[in-house]
Amino acid sequence: MINKDFFEALKDLEAEKGIKQDVFIAALEQALTAAYKKNSGMAKNAQVRLLPEKNTIKIYSYRTVVDNVEDEEKEISLEDAKQIKHSYKIGDLVMQEESTKDFNRIAVQTAKQVITQKIKEIEKQSIYKDIAEKEGKLIVANVKRIDVDNVYLEIGGTTLEGLLTKKDMLPNDNFKPGDKVKVYVRHIKDDFKGTVVQVTRTHPNFVRLLLEMEVPELNNGEVTIVGLVREAGLRTKIAVSTTVPNLDPVGACIGNKGSRINAVINELNGEKIDIINYSENPADYIVAALSPAEVSEITVDTAAGIANVLVPENKLSLAIGKGGHNVRLAAKLTGYKIDVKPTTQTVVNTKSNDVVSTGNANIIIDDDFFSDIDE
Repeated sequence: MINKDFFEALKDLEAEKGIKQDVFIAALEQALTAAYKKNSGMAKNAQVRLLPEKNTIKIYSYRTVVDNVEDEEKEISLEDAKQIKHSYKIGDLVMQEESTKDFNRIAVQTAKQVITQKIKEIEKQSIYKDIAEKEGKLIVANVKRIDVDNVYLEIGGTTLEGLLTKKDMLPNDNFKPGDKVKVYVRHIKDDFKGTVVQVTRTHPNFVRLLLEMEVPELNNGEVTIVGLVREAGLRTKIAVSTTVPNLDPVGACIGNKGSRINAVINELNGEKIDIINYSENPADYIVAALSPAEVSEITVDTAAGIANVLVPENKLSLAIGKGGHNVRLAAKLTGYKIDVKPTTQTVVNTKSNDVVSTGNANIIIDDDFFSDIDE
C-alpha cells in the first residue's frame, strides 16, 4: 500500500543515496501510469500522481475538449464539459479522478521495481561520471585477474574493471593478481555489455604523466615538454624547454644523480629515455634528437624538410638504433626526414655553405644541397 511509510522510505533513500525524492517520484509516476493503463485496459488518457505532501496516490483520466467528438474515451464536447465546469473551453483537459482500490497491489510491485532500477541507473551514471573524468589521466589500479591476452584491473572507488590488453602492455610487463599497476586511461566505452575502461602502458602520454609526477617544474610551468615520441619498450625521446633564466630543463627532468628519470625508467621496465633541449635551429634540434649518437656533420634542407647526417662509422648502429628506432624517433620528433651515413661516405659539396658548430659536430646549412645531388 502506498501510504505515509512509503513516502518516508523515499526520504530515507534521499538521505542514504543522495538521490532527490523528486527523481524517484517522476520515474514512479511514469511507470505507474503505464502499469495502470495496462492493468485497467483503459483506452483513454490517464495519469498517476504521487502526492508526498498528502502521503497518497491519485489516478486521473483526462479528455480533451473538442467541437466534434470522434473518440469518446479521449475527447469530450464543449457542451458536456461546461456542465462539469463552466469555464472550460476548446483545447482544455477535463480531469476525472479514478479509483485506486484495485491498483494498490500493482502499484507497490511496480514501485519496488522502479526504485531498484532507478538506484542502479543513477549509481551507474555517477560511477561513469567519476571514471570519465579520469580519461586521459594516469591512475593506479589493482590487478584483479589475468587471462591469456588480457589483464583485468580493479579501479579503486568504482565497481568498474579496467581492461589492459596484450598490445597495451610493455614487452616485459609481468603481473600477478594483487599487484598495483600504473596505467593511462586511454578510452572509456559504454555499450550494451556495460562500461569498459580501456587502459594502456604503451601510449606516449603514459611517459609524459609519469615524468610530470616526478618533476615539479613540469607542473608549475617552469619546464615545458615541446615534443614527445615513443616506441614502447624500446625508447622515448622528449624535447623540453624553459623560459626561466639559469634553469636547465634537461637537468630538472633528470634530477639529482638521475633520481627523477630513473623512477620513470624503472616503471617502464628499463625503456630508454632521451631528454634533450628543444631548439628552433633545425640542425641543432636534429643533432640533439639523434642522441646518444655523435654527429660529425649535418646538412639540412629546410625547404624540403630533409637532413643528411654523417656519423663516425663505429657509431652508425647507435645512430640508427635497433630496427632503425633511434633515427625513426628523431625524425618523428623533429619533423625532418633524416638520412644517416657513416663519415666514409662523405658527400663533397663545392658550394659555399654557412657552417656553425654544435658540440663536436660541424653543422652545414645548405637548402640547395639535396637539389644538387638530384642533378
